[in-house]
Amino acid sequence: EDNPVARSFLCRVVRESLIDIVRTVGEPGVEVVGGSPANVALGMGRLGTTPRLLTALGNDARGHRIAELLERSGVKIDPASWSLQHTATAAALIDARGVAQYEFDIEWNVPAPIQLAAAQVVHLGSIAAFLPPGADTLTAFIDELQGQAMVTFDPNIRPALVGSHASAVARVEHLASRSNVVKLSDEDASWLWPAASSDEVLDHLLECGATLVALTLGGAGAAAATRDHRVQIAAPTVPVVDTVGAGDTFMAALIHRLVTQPDLLHSTSESELIRAVHFAVIAASITVQRAGADLPTTKDVHAALQSQSGVAAKETLR
Repeated sequence: EDNPVARSFLCRVVRESLIDIVRTVGEPGVEVVGGSPANVALGMGRLGTTPRLLTALGNDARGHRIAELLERSGVKIDPASWSLQHTATAAALIDARGVAQYEFDIEWNVPAPIQLAAAQVVHLGSIAAFLPPGADTLTAFIDELQGQAMVTFDPNIRPALVGSHASAVARVEHLASRSNVVKLSDEDASWLWPAASSDEVLDHLLECGATLVALTLGGAGAAAATRDHRVQIAAPTVPVVDTVGAGDTFMAALIHRLVTQPDLLHSTSESELIRAVHFAVIAASITVQRAGADLPTTKDVHAALQSQSGVAAKETLR
């Protein structure tokens, strides 16, 4: 159910927004609102948390389409976001497995210095963490933020846009050292540290300074670790339409749980960690059943959790 604590929390999302031009092989393209931060903000809004999004939009039809969709889902657009000549795009080609490959036309710039506006949670990452000049402004902001807010970070690596491998690794490690929560995909981890196992990646990011690290594993679910506990949650078997927005859904759902249960980072039991990661896995499993980044509401996630519990109970009785 919706939680009044979530509604009273101020979360600041600082990242890029864009239009996804989604093409399936043999089909015409369809334009949908996308971009990892916009997806995370939208997902948080639908789950009952009211985020404020500082992004970069053009004062054009695509920019206003992004703003209108986000605002309908409870997201507040920071006025400083209207800073581009034209709104960015990402062409997503969906293959036979439902997996998206991207090509980008994007510019990322935000006014400096970034204003905190009393946020209790600040989320960052994706292209905005790597693409200059906005990435440098964002890094300076996070460096000055220590102790003022919970920081969550998802690198969401796009190899064509993050610069050299060495510089990307250095930036991820630096931002991880300033973050309370780091979430990345197994593909991100393989690109950043190709010789490392999942456990080694979790260990490394904890050593960098993160309190909680989550690693999404595609159809296998997700793993998460704190200094005291390590869990792996299987994903339910569902029909996959495409994977667009799945990782962002997981991130939005995990932030939502941190907002509604702020002590989760400081006194996390294994059972609490399991419940939080399970909630995020179930939320992501809903998104992959839908075309594009159509993220679920709290009602959707609770219905899926209840349905899964019912199936598990029936299996136990057999």
